[in-house]
Formats: sequence, structure tokens, C-alpha cells
Amino acid sequence: MTPSAQAHDIRPPTDVTTAPILDDAGREQLMVDHIPLVHHIVRETLTRVPAHVNRDDLKSAGLTALVRAGQAFDPERGAPFTRYAASRIRGAILDELRQVDWASRSVRRRGRDLERVRTELTNSLGRAPSNTEVADELGISVAEIDSNDSDVARASVLSLQASEVALEDVLVSSTPAPSETVEHRERLEYLVAAISELPERLRVVVQEYFLAERPMAEIAEQLGVTESRISQIRAEALTLLRDALNSALDPELLVAPNRPNGCAARRRQAYFDAVAERHATGRHLHAVPDAASA
Repeated sequence: MTPSAQAHDIRPPTDVTTAPILDDAGREQLMVDHIPLVHHIVRETLTRVPAHVNRDDLKSAGLTALVRAGQAFDPERGAPFTRYAASRIRGAILDELRQVDWASRSVRRRGRDLERVRTELTNSLGRAPSNTEVADELGISVAEIDSNDSDVARASVLSLQASEVALEDVLVSSTPAPSETVEHRERLEYLVAAISELPERLRVVVQEYFLAERPMAEIAEQLGVTESRISQIRAEALTLLRDALNSALDPELLVAPNRPNGCAARRRQAYFDAVAERHATGRHLHAVPDAASA
């Protein structure tokens, strides 16, 4: 054999650090070992959705995703299987929630009706209306309003929680565009600033209900008000947060008040300005204050 041929015949030594190729038995064992991961993600999800969501449906979707993750997993990519599988399981569970539409069209439609009536009453009364006033305007009970507010709020929390999952846990084979990463970060920064600038009681309710996940009854006892009042404060806070983000990031989505020069409109604009100032000065980079110290 010529030296040239010998040179071409040289093969690199086996790299002991190279990830092993999984056989069928190895993949099956990976799936079995990670079944508890499915149960964990299902339990985590159930704490953020209404009680009528079926646990078995979510578990079935998660297990199916686990099997598909085990079949598609490529150890040579360098990502650990746990992270890869978790992203597939979370995605499948969220898809299942969207398919069953647990926040039904009727709930969302009623939520829009409530929001419209609250805005109209706020403009006409110069203050946030009570749930009783909203119920009288719509001809429904206060209990119906509380129930619908709770469902819509849980839907918002699920969406927010899902968006806060680390990008590397969500995207397996691609990365987001730089503009999308910047936009996502800016929206979260504005949200933190908006929560920080809420009036004290509204901020406490948001922190305790959404971030600390405390029951509404405990928050009501802490603030010395009724659960119905907490529900009203929560709805008012969500409206302010949404409008503050729209004011800064999507002004075309912001609904103009009926009385632009009224007291309510001026307070609302002052809040928007405070959020913008906090964001501009960088104070939003600090953690949202603990509700217990409010």
C-alpha cells in the first residue's frame, strides 16, 4: 500500500467523550425513567387551570409526548434528555388545553362583555364599579361574575407562566430571532414595572393571588374585605396592567376613555406615565416588592 493510500486509510480513534448511540432498549428505559416527569408537569399545570380540566387527558398527552421524545432524541446534540422531554411534554399539554378550550368561547365572550361594561361604568362613574353594579348592568348574578373572572384570570396566568419557561426549554432545534428575544424581554420588563406602579391594594392582590398563589379567602382576610371585593380588585388590576402594556407597546390596541378629561382618565394616564418612567429609569430591573412588606 502506498504512503498516500495509507494516509487516506487512517481513521480517527474513537472519541470516548462522544455521546453513545441509543438502541431500542436504551430509549425505552429513558421513557420509563422519565414517567415521573410527566406526572410532575401535569400536577404543575393543574394548579393553574380550572378544576374541571381532566387530569387523565393531560397525562395521556404528556405520556404520548414522552414516547415521541424518546423516539426522536439525538444524544449527539448535547442537550440532556430531561430538558428535551420536558419541552415536548409541556408543549403537548398546552396543545391539549387549547384543543379542549377549557376557557370556552362563552367564558371569553362573557369576559369581553364584562370588560366593556366595566370600562363604560368607570367612565360614567369616575371610579371603578363594584361587581354588584356590573351585575345589575348585565342582568346577571355577582356569583356569575366572580366565576367568569376566575376562569379568565386563570387563563391569563397559564399564558404568562407558559411564556416565562426558559427559551432553551421550549425550542429544541432552533433559536428565536434576536428581535423576538428583545421584544419578549421588554414586555416582561414593562409588566414588572406596571405591577410595581399599581396602587397598593391592587399590587398586593396581584402579588398574593397570581405570584404567591394564595387563596382569595386568605387575601380577603389579610386586607379586611370580602372575597367579592378581592375579585373586583383583581379585575381592576388586570385591566390596568393590560392597558399599561398596550399604552407602551401596542398603542393601537388601547381603548380611549369616553371622557378624556375626566378624573378617571387623568388617573389612568398618570399611571401609564409612572410605568413608562419606571421602565425608562431601570427601576423595573429590581424584583417586584414582596406583598408582605406592602
